[in-house]
Amino acid sequence: MNGSHNPSSHNPSTEQERQILSRLDYSQAQSLPEMWAIAAQRFSHTLAVYDPHAQPAIKLTYAELYQQMQQFAAGLQALGVQKDDHMALFSDNSPRWLIADQGIMGAGAVNAVRGSQADRDELLFILANSDSTALVVQDQATLKKLAQGLESLPLRFIVLLTDETPQTVGAFKILNFSQVMQLGAGQTLQPVQLERDALATLMYTSGTSGMPKGVMLSHSNLLAQIDGAASVVNPQNGRVLSILPIWHCYERSFEYFTFAYGCTQAYTNIRYVKKDLKDFKPHYMVAVPRLWESIYEGVQKQFRDQPPQKQRLVKFFFDVSHRYIAARRILHGVSLEKLKPSIAQRLTATLQAALFWLPHQLGDRLVYQQVRAGIGGEVKFLVSGGGSIAEHLEDFFEIVGVDILGGYGLTETSPITHVRRTWRNIRGGDGQPLPDTETRIVDPETRQPVPLYQQGLVLIRGPQVMQGYYKNPDATAKAIDPDGWFNTGDLGWVTEQDDLIITGRAKDTIVLTSGENIEPQPIEDACLRSSYIDQIMLVGQDQKALGALIVPNLEALQKWAVAQGVDLQLPGESGVGSRESGVGSRESGVGSRESELTQNSKL
Repeated sequence: MNGSHNPSSHNPSTEQERQILSRLDYSQAQSLPEMWAIAAQRFSHTLAVYDPHAQPAIKLTYAELYQQMQQFAAGLQALGVQKDDHMALFSDNSPRWLIADQGIMGAGAVNAVRGSQADRDELLFILANSDSTALVVQDQATLKKLAQGLESLPLRFIVLLTDETPQTVGAFKILNFSQVMQLGAGQTLQPVQLERDALATLMYTSGTSGMPKGVMLSHSNLLAQIDGAASVVNPQNGRVLSILPIWHCYERSFEYFTFAYGCTQAYTNIRYVKKDLKDFKPHYMVAVPRLWESIYEGVQKQFRDQPPQKQRLVKFFFDVSHRYIAARRILHGVSLEKLKPSIAQRLTATLQAALFWLPHQLGDRLVYQQVRAGIGGEVKFLVSGGGSIAEHLEDFFEIVGVDILGGYGLTETSPITHVRRTWRNIRGGDGQPLPDTETRIVDPETRQPVPLYQQGLVLIRGPQVMQGYYKNPDATAKAIDPDGWFNTGDLGWVTEQDDLIITGRAKDTIVLTSGENIEPQPIEDACLRSSYIDQIMLVGQDQKALGALIVPNLEALQKWAVAQGVDLQLPGESGVGSRESGVGSRESGVGSRESELTQNSKL
């Protein structure tokens, strides 16, 4: 990045990046199915997927998984699937999702994906808009939900990913998973030559205004994610715990990447994640800030349940460690508030780091090791996306010795464009660009580049940028200019080292009647540092003053009410003056919201 001329391309510039890149090579792969062929050969006997919650539990090596992908693809070809056909895949996380996903691509077709729990009208819209001529669904229940809307669609056949006996739906040909596999066993898969720029998948953006748009991602887009992520980490033969919906671009690309390097993936869900963290002992996990908040709150609850003397000791260690990591960030050049520290600031940080190092180490031995053990004890790093990480979460996980690598991207960019490195992990930032990715910060009105450190509209250009929106040339033209720059719609700024800091959405800017422009995200993040606030959304467009919609942390409020002797009345409750009321119980009211929040993200 050079002053106001700030299109940039980040090339491997550190020894860590060069070493990582030198070990990995998928450059000859022209498509995702070819990536799987290489991985299956390289890691044939390594366990690829493990689903402990399936009945019975499922374990497949790379060789077994690839063989089933090939067999499913052959079964689809036996059903008449040809190159460039479109197929819809409406299912949730499971090994069979992977088999169907890569089986469809292996047969030369394009898939349009969504979760089985999505709204019926949305699924039917995607099915029609994607021009799908075949449908793969999770189970009979999903098919039943869609049955009344299928008559007018040109579907040649429907596949259930279960082994249920297919029930009749109109005149459609319906097969279960085993029947497709039987067809594949009796037919040799006909190789399909796919070019890197061939369309691989359609991923539909959430339709917050109007119906969702189909994002066209090519094999080249998705392979660029694998190559780009390899410049950041080398997860070879690691253990990965999967909890996010696989039909989200974020989870999907991360899984392709970790499978490309021989990782073993276990499936979990919000009900079992606490147990699975301890049992599976993952090295890596990708999730949204809501999960990190849940882990943080669980730890805080354990601390609050300790005797007062122990609570004071724990608080002392965290206070000291907070000052230690703040000093360490300055010394390592990764303090967002002091990216260019003065000599005096560096000297002060050196003294503070030396002063607080020993009590921090003692806190690690007495407290933080137990926290790490609670999430398996072997985490190398966590990857966070889908929203900004609150500052108190960044501090907490750094103190206990768990690296969180935040990043930035959108479905339209496959999705990752920027990610923090373990060796340059600026908390509060969104990382440096992946290789061959350019960032440009421009004035939202004039579209002229702005100087470093000045906020503007974020534009991205690189190999991960989508081909466009399916059958929507007008929306594509608005999103991608003739020079290939994608308008993210986000506001942010960059440093001299190409670190991107997102400050909010351009459309989220709140304009008061006084004419004052307010970015809600920094204020929301600051409010989330309070233990009494679970979620918050600022409001006030065209009003005299700001307001906020707040979801309180009922458990923290209950603790406060008990300590203050206040009889706090809540809707549907007789009061929280006693511990037996159960309002704050993770096993009752609050905890039961977890799965809903995971699906709907916010509020």
